[in-house]
Amino acid sequence: MRIGIPAETLAGEARVAATPETVKKLIAQGHTVVVQADAGLRADAPDADYIAVGATIGSREEAFAAEMVLKVRPPTTEEIGLMKPGTVLVGMLDPFNADGLQAMTAAGLTAFALEAAPRTSRAQSMDVLSSQANIGGYKAVILAANIYQRFMPMLMTAAGTVKAARVVVLGAGVAGLQAIATAKRLGAVIEASDVRPAVKEQVESLGAKFIDVPFETDEERDIAQGVGGYARPMPASWMQRQSALVAERVKQANVVISTALIPGRRAPVLITEDMVRSMKPGSVIIDMAAAQGGNCPLTEAGKIVVKHGVTLVGETNLPALVAADASALYARNVLDFLKLVFDKEKGFVVNREDDIVASCLMCRDGQLLRKTA
Repeated sequence: MRIGIPAETLAGEARVAATPETVKKLIAQGHTVVVQADAGLRADAPDADYIAVGATIGSREEAFAAEMVLKVRPPTTEEIGLMKPGTVLVGMLDPFNADGLQAMTAAGLTAFALEAAPRTSRAQSMDVLSSQANIGGYKAVILAANIYQRFMPMLMTAAGTVKAARVVVLGAGVAGLQAIATAKRLGAVIEASDVRPAVKEQVESLGAKFIDVPFETDEERDIAQGVGGYARPMPASWMQRQSALVAERVKQANVVISTALIPGRRAPVLITEDMVRSMKPGSVIIDMAAAQGGNCPLTEAGKIVVKHGVTLVGETNLPALVAADASALYARNVLDFLKLVFDKEKGFVVNREDDIVASCLMCRDGQLLRKTA
């Protein structure tokens, strides 16, 4: 099959869907690969590296004219128009965007949204959300350390002792756990909160203190278990108790990193304006939920702002700030997924009996297969 790798056009998107490493493996499997000129340049993958493994460098039109197109972000309306009916599209296609899915369906594409893969052990190697969240959690701490105008670790010097920074991490999923681990390596004192009691052990194993909010009802306890590794919206009574407890910890914090997201929904508000107002001047909030409305109402997506003396960072694409490694991991996720849709004898095959394939398949032959409501 002829596979196209176009350059990403979303502002600030530096990742690429296939690296020379994965392109080499695709070519070894018998595919031909055309890479748009400079598609991997911002991810430290120049055209020469693709040529060295056997790929062809071409135009944007040539990349999108391939039988299969690999992308990082959903295609624009213009890019959809460059693909022929029947083209197989693989990428992070935003399965909750009804308009985007309708456009791909109308164009006759066979589209696979990798974010929709089930959170099972078999799907771990193609879990794009986890691979990119892991990088985002790391970069969030590095970004906070760069903005915060004090040391992260405790230092004892001839000029006196410098206290360690206090870091609060809200949400202990993949991104939150990586944030905890990175902040710990930098020497900070860390506390973390999450609605799921099961993560307490993980948080403490990384050296952080878990902000524990006791459950008062069986309903709260059941909801807190989450679904498929994701958190679920908690009852208002529990949220109020958590908010009061978190508010006390945030007040003492120098850095807050919020990671709480619920797929397909607006991000929950965890940091109120009153909490921000209570923080010490010079404190930093990295709102990793900025693209979905933010965990703090003062966050401005895509901007770094200072409000009530606190710096709020609304970076919406942290993985793209580590584009080389983010692309390497993402490209391996894609490569592992492609193993499910390629057969050595039959070629491209859509096996709807495979739970991963079925979950990721958004549309085919002009039929929308994903329920968006």
